[in-house]
Amino acid sequence: MKKSFLTLILTLFAATSLFAAESAAVETWHPQTLGHALLYMVLFAAIGIAVAIIGYKVFDKFTPGDLHKEIVEKQNVAAAIIAGAIVLGICIIVAAAMIG
Repeated sequence: MKKSFLTLILTLFAATSLFAAESAAVETWHPQTLGHALLYMVLFAAIGIAVAIIGYKVFDKFTPGDLHKEIVEKQNVAAAIIAGAIVLGICIIVAAAMIG
């Protein structure tokens, strides 16, 4: 009985130290080279543009009327200012999320 308890304790301590070693080797998003920095920049820009477009489309879907039609066909300046403010607001949120 005493030997099995001692084996259990040693196994638990060994498992804990293994998990600690694994967590120390976690890779970060910080670029190590210029190539990695450029790759991350392009990746984050593409994600940010996609999220801004999706946010504009969602805003257009939940508001009455067709915002794109108001801006392009009817030349409604007020609708264009609102659309620009929405896209800018979404971009600020995306940038803050990417900075962390």
